[in-house]
Amino acid sequence: MLNIQQNVNLLSHNTFKIEALGRYFVAIKSIREAQEIFLSEIFRQNPFLILGGGSNVLLTGDFEGLVIKNESMGIEKVDETDQRITLKVAAGENWHQFVMYCVERNYGGIENLSLIPGTVGAAPMQNIGAYGIEIKEVVQKVEAVDISTGNVHNFSNADCKFGYRESVFKQALRNKFFISSITLSLTKTNHRFNISYGAISEILKENPEKELSVKNISEAVIRIRKSKLPDPNVIGNAGSFFKNPTVDLSAFDHLKKNFPSIPSFAGENDLIKIPAAWLIEQCGWKGKTLENIGVHKHQALVLVNYGGGQGKKIWELAMNIQQSVAEKFNITLQPEVNVI
Repeated sequence: MLNIQQNVNLLSHNTFKIEALGRYFVAIKSIREAQEIFLSEIFRQNPFLILGGGSNVLLTGDFEGLVIKNESMGIEKVDETDQRITLKVAAGENWHQFVMYCVERNYGGIENLSLIPGTVGAAPMQNIGAYGIEIKEVVQKVEAVDISTGNVHNFSNADCKFGYRESVFKQALRNKFFISSITLSLTKTNHRFNISYGAISEILKENPEKELSVKNISEAVIRIRKSKLPDPNVIGNAGSFFKNPTVDLSAFDHLKKNFPSIPSFAGENDLIKIPAAWLIEQCGWKGKTLENIGVHKHQALVLVNYGGGQGKKIWELAMNIQQSVAEKFNITLQPEVNVI
């Protein structure tokens, strides 16, 4: 029997540490429980919100509906050869702990994604990425429950329609499927390391005698992230609030004439990607504090709650940042965080 609670404080269920009430709250630990809740009367009569680790959510007020927390657990070996291993991982597993599970066993492919907050189920939805790697590079399939019928579907990598911080689950199938597990193919030998991100190379050069390995890269990434990003357990935040925008070559050339120092790197489809953090910093927002919220002093992409901050105030701050960047650069920043 599912334990459906009422008027639950969601403070511990979102990394922004926003105080907000969920009118109804239920934790799901299996596909069977997911099917049970989706076919229930309380589900049919209320709006719903699915939460994993709450690391990519900004709550702007109480949620007058049913909050469904994914707490399914388990790591299963599906296939293994001398070169590769395929793992099926329950969506409720903590992402970083799963990465550490793989690093400890020398499974390669996700070491660059160390210390990203959230759950495994959120990884394909957001197509999480960092330091030259995206989750789409290792995902074989995503298992999900059809919210309208309770039927279980398997989505291939192509079915997921991965893009930059995007997937079919955030677009066409938004709020239509409940991700129950993902299956990933990882390397055991002949790893293809990506150390193109400058800071990783610099850290690895500090100990040139060390052999390049899954563990060493993971440790370098963790060190970088800890130096640049606030720990959500200490300062409430949801990581990068905005996506890095892309522009075509002609638009970039125009920007370059007006802002010669503007940084950039290659995006998809011949577009040029511009670091949103640089744009925000140029507008004077980095380190700005407004009462108990603000912009982090080391990373302008991260909006923070120093304690007791309201979600609607953080959203107002985000919109003010968006407006100032648009006025200065004629670029509209798009939020990466889901605003509820």
